[in-house]
Amino acid sequence: MSKLHSAVKVGPYEFSHRVVLAPLTRMRAEEGAKPGPLMAEYYAQRASEGGFLISEATIAAPDGNGYLGAPGLYDDNQIAGWRQVTDAVHAKGGRIFLQLYHAGRQSHSQLQPDGGQPVAPSAVLHGGVAYTEAGWIPNTPSRALTIPEIAGLVERFRTAALRGKQAGFDGVELHAANGYLFDQFLQDGSNKRTDIYGGSFENRARFLIEATQAVISVWGSNRVAVRLGPSGTWGDMSDSNPEALFAYVAQELEKLDLAYLHLIEPRVLGNVDDDSKDPSPVAAQLIRKHYKGIIIAAGGFKDHSAEAILRAGDADLVAFGRDFIANPDLPERLRLQLPLNPYDRPTFFGGTDVGYTDYPFHNDVAVAA
Repeated sequence: MSKLHSAVKVGPYEFSHRVVLAPLTRMRAEEGAKPGPLMAEYYAQRASEGGFLISEATIAAPDGNGYLGAPGLYDDNQIAGWRQVTDAVHAKGGRIFLQLYHAGRQSHSQLQPDGGQPVAPSAVLHGGVAYTEAGWIPNTPSRALTIPEIAGLVERFRTAALRGKQAGFDGVELHAANGYLFDQFLQDGSNKRTDIYGGSFENRARFLIEATQAVISVWGSNRVAVRLGPSGTWGDMSDSNPEALFAYVAQELEKLDLAYLHLIEPRVLGNVDDDSKDPSPVAAQLIRKHYKGIIIAAGGFKDHSAEAILRAGDADLVAFGRDFIANPDLPERLRLQLPLNPYDRPTFFGGTDVGYTDYPFHNDVAVAA
Protein backbone atom coordinates (compact mmCIF):
# COMPACT_ATOMS: atom_id res chain seq x y z
CA MET A 1 0.00 0.00 0.00
CA SER A 2 1.24 3.48 -0.84
CA LYS A 3 2.31 5.50 2.20
CA LEU A 4 1.80 8.72 0.20
CA HIS A 5 -1.91 7.95 -0.11
CA SER A 6 -2.50 6.88 3.48
CA ALA A 7 -4.20 8.92 6.20
CA VAL A 8 -2.28 11.13 8.61
CA LYS A 9 -3.10 13.46 11.50
CA VAL A 10 -1.56 16.95 11.61
CA GLY A 11 -2.42 19.01 14.65
CA PRO A 12 -6.19 18.62 15.13
CA TYR A 13 -6.79 17.67 11.48
CA GLU A 14 -7.12 14.29 9.78
CA PHE A 15 -5.93 14.15 6.16
CA SER A 16 -6.78 11.34 3.78
CA HIS A 17 -3.46 11.54 1.92
CA ARG A 18 0.01 13.07 2.35
CA VAL A 19 0.28 15.10 -0.88
CA VAL A 20 0.48 18.76 0.16
CA LEU A 21 0.23 21.86 -2.02
CA ALA A 22 3.50 23.67 -1.33
CA PRO A 23 3.39 27.43 -0.69
CA LEU A 24 3.96 28.88 -4.16
CA THR A 25 4.50 32.55 -4.97
CA ARG A 26 2.31 33.21 -8.03
CA MET A 27 1.84 37.02 -7.88
CA ARG A 28 -1.80 37.18 -9.04
CA ALA A 29 -3.19 39.38 -6.25
CA GLU A 30 -5.30 42.37 -7.18
CA GLU A 31 -4.59 46.01 -6.32
CA GLY A 32 -3.99 46.52 -2.62
CA ALA A 33 -2.42 43.04 -2.32
CA LYS A 34 -5.92 41.54 -2.17
CA PRO A 35 -6.83 38.05 -3.40
CA GLY A 36 -9.56 38.04 -6.03
CA PRO A 37 -11.82 35.44 -7.68
CA LEU A 38 -8.96 34.14 -9.85
CA MET A 39 -6.92 33.22 -6.77
CA ALA A 40 -9.96 31.59 -5.19
CA GLU A 41 -10.43 29.46 -8.32
CA TYR A 42 -6.75 28.46 -8.33
CA TYR A 43 -6.81 27.18 -4.75
CA ALA A 44 -10.21 25.54 -5.16
CA GLN A 45 -8.91 23.60 -8.17
CA ARG A 46 -6.10 22.15 -6.03
CA ALA A 47 -8.25 21.32 -3.02
CA SER A 48 -9.44 17.77 -2.44
CA GLU A 49 -11.51 15.94 0.14
CA GLY A 50 -9.20 15.43 3.11
CA GLY A 51 -6.37 17.28 1.39
CA PHE A 52 -4.00 19.93 2.73
CA LEU A 53 -2.92 23.19 1.07
CA ILE A 54 -0.46 25.87 2.21
CA SER A 55 -1.02 29.38 0.89
CA GLU A 56 1.57 31.35 -1.00
CA ALA A 57 3.85 33.62 1.01
CA THR A 58 1.57 36.36 2.36
CA ILE A 59 2.92 39.73 3.46
CA ALA A 60 2.66 40.26 7.22
CA ALA A 61 3.73 43.93 7.38
CA PRO A 62 3.48 46.89 4.97
CA ASP A 63 7.27 46.91 4.48
CA GLY A 64 7.49 43.14 4.02
CA ASN A 65 6.93 42.61 0.30
CA GLY A 66 9.52 41.46 -2.21
CA TYR A 67 7.22 40.72 -5.17
CA LEU A 68 4.80 42.90 -7.06
CA GLY A 69 1.47 41.08 -7.08
CA ALA A 70 1.99 39.18 -3.84
CA PRO A 71 -1.00 39.07 -1.46
CA GLY A 72 -1.03 40.47 2.05
CA LEU A 73 -2.80 40.26 5.40
CA TYR A 74 -1.32 43.37 6.99
CA ASP A 75 -4.58 45.29 6.53
CA ASP A 76 -8.20 44.51 7.42
CA ASN A 77 -9.20 45.29 3.83
CA GLN A 78 -7.40 42.12 2.70
CA ILE A 79 -9.45 39.74 4.86
CA ALA A 80 -12.46 39.45 2.55
CA GLY A 81 -10.34 38.42 -0.43
CA TRP A 82 -8.75 35.62 1.54
CA ARG A 83 -12.18 34.56 2.81
CA GLN A 84 -13.10 33.82 -0.81
CA VAL A 85 -10.09 31.49 -0.98
CA THR A 86 -10.70 29.63 2.27
CA ASP A 87 -14.42 29.22 1.58
CA ALA A 88 -13.60 27.74 -1.84
CA VAL A 89 -11.10 25.28 -0.34
CA HIS A 90 -13.45 24.24 2.45
CA ALA A 91 -16.27 23.70 -0.05
CA LYS A 92 -14.07 21.02 -1.67
CA GLY A 93 -13.41 19.34 1.68
CA GLY A 94 -9.85 20.59 2.05
CA ARG A 95 -7.88 22.47 4.70
CA ILE A 96 -5.56 25.43 4.15
CA PHE A 97 -2.87 27.05 6.31
CA LEU A 98 -1.84 30.68 5.84
CA GLN A 99 1.86 31.16 5.20
CA LEU A 100 3.10 34.51 6.52
CA TYR A 101 6.37 36.10 5.50
CA HIS A 102 8.46 39.25 5.52
CA ALA A 103 10.93 39.64 2.67
CA GLY A 104 13.39 41.68 4.70
CA ARG A 105 16.35 42.63 2.53
CA GLN A 106 14.89 40.68 -0.42
CA SER A 107 12.99 43.79 -1.52
CA HIS A 108 13.29 47.10 -3.34
CA SER A 109 12.41 50.70 -2.49
CA GLN A 110 9.71 50.54 -5.21
CA LEU A 111 7.89 47.99 -3.05
CA GLN A 112 8.35 49.89 0.22
CA PRO A 113 5.98 52.41 1.83
CA ASP A 114 7.04 55.91 0.71
CA GLY A 115 9.97 54.41 -1.22
CA GLY A 116 11.91 53.57 1.94
CA GLN A 117 14.82 51.20 2.42
CA PRO A 118 14.21 47.48 2.90
CA VAL A 119 14.96 46.26 6.43
CA ALA A 120 17.23 43.44 7.59
CA PRO A 121 19.04 42.23 10.70
CA SER A 122 22.19 43.93 9.37
CA ALA A 123 23.07 46.18 6.44
CA VAL A 124 24.92 43.55 4.40
CA LEU A 125 25.26 43.97 0.63
CA HIS A 126 24.14 40.92 -1.32
CA GLY A 127 23.17 39.76 -4.78
CA GLY A 128 19.45 39.17 -4.31
CA VAL A 129 16.65 40.38 -6.59
CA ALA A 130 13.09 41.66 -6.20
CA TYR A 131 10.17 41.70 -8.62
CA THR A 132 8.85 45.18 -9.46
CA GLU A 133 7.06 46.89 -12.34
CA ALA A 134 10.46 46.85 -14.06
CA GLY A 135 10.69 43.06 -13.67
CA TRP A 136 13.39 41.24 -11.71
CA ILE A 137 15.92 43.84 -10.52
CA PRO A 138 18.68 43.96 -7.87
CA ASN A 139 17.51 44.71 -4.34
CA THR A 140 17.86 48.16 -2.83
CA PRO A 141 20.56 48.15 -0.09
CA SER A 142 18.93 47.45 3.28
CA ARG A 143 19.22 49.02 6.71
CA ALA A 144 19.44 47.26 10.09
CA LEU A 145 16.33 47.00 12.23
CA THR A 146 16.33 48.50 15.71
CA ILE A 147 15.27 46.40 18.70
CA PRO A 148 11.96 48.32 19.06
CA GLU A 149 11.29 47.73 15.35
CA ILE A 150 11.85 43.99 15.82
CA ALA A 151 9.28 44.00 18.64
CA GLY A 152 6.92 45.84 16.30
CA LEU A 153 7.34 43.16 13.65
CA VAL A 154 6.57 40.40 16.16
CA GLU A 155 3.30 42.23 16.82
CA ARG A 156 2.72 42.53 13.06
CA PHE A 157 2.92 38.76 12.72
CA ARG A 158 0.49 38.34 15.60
CA THR A 159 -2.09 40.69 14.08
CA ALA A 160 -1.66 39.16 10.62
CA ALA A 161 -2.28 35.74 12.19
CA LEU A 162 -5.42 37.13 13.81
CA ARG A 163 -6.63 38.37 10.41
CA GLY A 164 -5.92 34.90 9.07
CA LYS A 165 -8.31 33.46 11.63
CA GLN A 166 -10.93 36.03 10.61
CA ALA A 167 -10.35 35.04 6.97
CA GLY A 168 -11.18 31.41 7.71
CA PHE A 169 -7.77 29.74 7.52
CA ASP A 170 -7.15 26.50 9.42
CA GLY A 171 -3.74 27.46 10.79
CA VAL A 172 -0.60 29.52 10.16
CA GLU A 173 2.87 28.67 8.86
CA LEU A 174 5.74 31.13 9.38
CA HIS A 175 8.14 31.26 6.43
CA ALA A 176 11.66 31.16 7.87
CA ALA A 177 13.45 29.97 4.72
CA ASN A 178 14.41 31.18 1.22
CA GLY A 179 16.50 34.11 2.42
CA TYR A 180 13.55 36.05 3.88
CA LEU A 181 13.67 38.00 7.14
CA PHE A 182 13.54 35.15 9.66
CA ASP A 183 16.18 33.29 7.66
CA GLN A 184 18.29 36.45 7.52
CA PHE A 185 18.29 36.56 11.32
CA LEU A 186 19.13 32.85 11.60
CA GLN A 187 22.14 32.69 9.29
CA ASP A 188 25.36 34.50 10.18
CA GLY A 189 26.16 35.42 6.58
CA SER A 190 23.38 38.00 6.88
CA ASN A 191 23.19 38.57 10.65
CA LYS A 192 26.16 40.57 11.98
CA ARG A 193 24.39 41.95 15.04
CA THR A 194 26.09 42.14 18.44
CA ASP A 195 22.93 42.63 20.53
CA ILE A 196 20.39 40.07 21.79
CA TYR A 197 19.41 39.22 18.20
CA GLY A 198 22.91 38.35 16.98
CA GLY A 199 25.91 36.15 17.70
CA SER A 200 24.84 32.91 19.40
CA PHE A 201 22.33 30.44 17.98
CA GLU A 202 19.95 31.42 20.77
CA ASN A 203 20.16 35.10 19.87
CA ARG A 204 19.83 34.58 16.12
CA ALA A 205 16.78 32.34 16.63
CA ARG A 206 15.17 34.77 19.08
CA PHE A 207 13.10 36.73 16.51
CA LEU A 208 11.67 33.54 14.98
CA ILE A 209 10.84 32.05 18.38
CA GLU A 210 9.21 35.28 19.57
CA ALA A 211 7.09 35.57 16.43
CA THR A 212 6.11 31.89 16.62
CA GLN A 213 5.02 32.32 20.23
CA ALA A 214 3.03 35.41 19.25
CA VAL A 215 1.16 33.46 16.57
CA ILE A 216 0.60 30.59 19.01
CA SER A 217 -1.08 33.10 21.34
CA VAL A 218 -3.71 33.54 18.60
CA TRP A 219 -4.03 30.01 17.23
CA GLY A 220 -2.73 27.56 19.81
CA SER A 221 0.43 25.58 19.11
CA ASN A 222 -1.23 22.67 17.28
CA ARG A 223 -2.35 24.96 14.44
CA VAL A 224 0.98 26.78 13.99
CA ALA A 225 3.95 25.66 11.90
CA VAL A 226 7.35 26.90 10.71
CA ARG A 227 9.16 26.46 7.41
CA LEU A 228 12.97 26.17 7.39
CA GLY A 229 15.55 25.78 4.63
CA PRO A 230 18.61 24.15 6.23
CA SER A 231 21.72 24.93 4.16
CA GLY A 232 19.60 26.98 1.75
CA THR A 233 21.56 29.55 -0.27
CA TRP A 234 18.72 31.23 -2.19
CA GLY A 235 18.88 35.00 -1.68
CA ASP A 236 22.66 34.97 -1.20
CA MET A 237 22.35 33.19 2.15
CA SER A 238 25.14 31.44 4.03
CA ASP A 239 26.10 30.28 7.51
CA SER A 240 29.40 29.22 9.02
CA ASN A 241 27.88 26.14 10.71
CA PRO A 242 24.47 25.39 9.18
CA GLU A 243 24.08 21.86 10.52
CA ALA A 244 24.57 22.93 14.13
CA LEU A 245 22.43 26.06 13.66
CA PHE A 246 19.42 24.28 12.22
CA ALA A 247 19.72 21.38 14.64
CA TYR A 248 19.45 23.95 17.45
CA VAL A 249 16.48 25.70 15.82
CA ALA A 250 14.67 22.38 15.31
CA GLN A 251 15.21 21.44 18.96
CA GLU A 252 13.82 24.79 20.13
CA LEU A 253 10.80 24.56 17.83
CA GLU A 254 10.04 21.04 19.04
CA LYS A 255 9.56 22.48 22.54
CA LEU A 256 6.66 24.58 21.17
CA ASP A 257 4.59 21.50 20.18
CA LEU A 258 3.84 22.77 16.67
CA ALA A 259 1.45 21.28 14.13
CA TYR A 260 4.44 20.49 11.91
CA LEU A 261 7.87 21.59 10.75
CA HIS A 262 8.21 22.23 7.00
CA LEU A 263 11.66 21.65 5.44
CA ILE A 264 13.02 22.68 2.04
CA GLU A 265 15.74 20.54 0.51
CA PRO A 266 18.85 22.60 -0.40
CA ARG A 267 19.01 21.09 -3.88
CA VAL A 268 16.30 23.53 -4.97
CA LEU A 269 17.42 27.09 -5.69
CA GLY A 270 14.37 29.31 -6.03
CA ASN A 271 12.19 27.33 -8.43
CA VAL A 272 15.02 25.54 -10.28
CA ASP A 273 16.68 22.25 -9.37
CA ASP A 274 20.42 22.57 -8.77
CA ASP A 275 21.69 19.44 -10.51
CA SER A 276 25.10 19.84 -8.86
CA LYS A 277 23.60 18.96 -5.47
CA ASP A 278 23.05 15.46 -4.12
CA PRO A 279 19.40 14.47 -4.81
CA SER A 280 19.07 12.74 -1.42
CA PRO A 281 16.91 14.50 1.20
CA VAL A 282 19.68 16.19 3.22
CA ALA A 283 17.49 18.57 5.20
CA ALA A 284 14.94 16.02 6.41
CA GLN A 285 17.59 13.46 7.33
CA LEU A 286 19.46 16.06 9.37
CA ILE A 287 16.46 17.55 11.14
CA ARG A 288 14.67 14.26 11.91
CA LYS A 289 17.46 13.50 14.41
CA HIS A 290 16.45 16.61 16.35
CA TYR A 291 12.71 16.92 15.71
CA LYS A 292 10.30 14.08 16.50
CA GLY A 293 7.05 15.83 15.53
CA ILE A 294 5.34 15.93 12.15
CA ILE A 295 7.66 16.93 9.27
CA ILE A 296 6.63 18.06 5.80
CA ALA A 297 9.44 17.78 3.22
CA ALA A 298 9.54 19.88 0.03
CA GLY A 299 11.88 20.31 -2.89
CA GLY A 300 11.86 18.50 -6.20
CA PHE A 301 10.05 15.34 -5.05
CA LYS A 302 8.40 12.92 -7.47
CA ASP A 303 6.06 10.09 -6.54
CA HIS A 304 8.86 7.54 -6.02
CA SER A 305 11.11 9.85 -3.98
CA ALA A 306 8.12 11.04 -1.94
CA GLU A 307 7.23 7.45 -1.14
CA ALA A 308 10.83 6.71 -0.20
CA ILE A 309 11.21 9.58 2.29
CA LEU A 310 7.91 8.68 3.94
CA ARG A 311 8.90 5.04 4.31
CA ALA A 312 12.31 6.05 5.68
CA GLY A 313 10.52 8.01 8.38
CA ASP A 314 12.36 11.27 7.68
CA ALA A 315 9.09 13.01 6.74
CA ASP A 316 5.38 12.45 7.32
CA LEU A 317 3.98 14.42 4.35
CA VAL A 318 5.49 15.76 1.11
CA ALA A 319 4.79 19.16 -0.42
CA PHE A 320 4.75 19.40 -4.21
CA GLY A 321 5.26 22.67 -6.06
CA ARG A 322 5.80 22.77 -9.82
CA ASP A 323 3.89 19.54 -10.49
CA PHE A 324 0.96 20.83 -8.41
CA ILE A 325 0.99 24.06 -10.42
CA ALA A 326 0.55 22.09 -13.64
CA ASN A 327 -1.74 19.40 -12.24
CA PRO A 328 -4.60 20.74 -10.12
CA ASP A 329 -5.66 17.14 -9.42
CA LEU A 330 -2.14 15.97 -8.54
CA PRO A 331 -3.12 13.73 -5.59
CA GLU A 332 -5.52 11.79 -7.80
CA ARG A 333 -3.03 11.55 -10.67
CA LEU A 334 -0.35 10.21 -8.34
CA ARG A 335 -2.77 7.73 -6.76
CA LEU A 336 -3.86 6.41 -10.16
CA GLN A 337 -0.34 6.67 -11.62
CA LEU A 338 -1.55 8.87 -14.47
CA PRO A 339 0.70 11.01 -16.70
CA LEU A 340 1.36 14.55 -15.48
CA ASN A 341 0.87 17.79 -17.40
CA PRO A 342 4.20 19.56 -18.02
CA TYR A 343 4.58 22.90 -16.25
CA ASP A 344 5.16 26.18 -18.09
CA ARG A 345 7.93 28.00 -16.20
CA PRO A 346 7.51 31.45 -17.87
CA THR A 347 3.98 31.72 -16.42
CA PHE A 348 4.98 30.92 -12.82
CA PHE A 349 5.22 34.53 -11.64
CA GLY A 350 2.49 37.09 -12.38
CA GLY A 351 0.13 37.26 -15.34
CA THR A 352 -3.39 36.05 -16.01
CA ASP A 353 -5.23 32.74 -15.88
CA VAL A 354 -2.75 31.37 -18.44
CA GLY A 355 -0.46 28.93 -16.65
CA TYR A 356 -2.53 29.45 -13.51
CA THR A 357 -6.08 28.10 -13.73
CA ASP A 358 -6.07 26.71 -17.28
CA TYR A 359 -4.17 23.44 -16.70
CA PRO A 360 -6.47 20.48 -17.52
CA PHE A 361 -7.68 17.91 -15.02
CA HIS A 362 -7.09 14.28 -16.00
CA ASN A 363 -10.84 13.85 -16.59
CA ASP A 364 -10.71 16.71 -19.10
CA VAL A 365 -7.88 15.01 -20.96
CA ALA A 366 -9.76 11.73 -21.01
CA VAL A 367 -12.89 13.38 -22.41
CA ALA A 368 -10.86 15.22 -25.06
CA ALA A 369 -9.24 11.95 -26.11
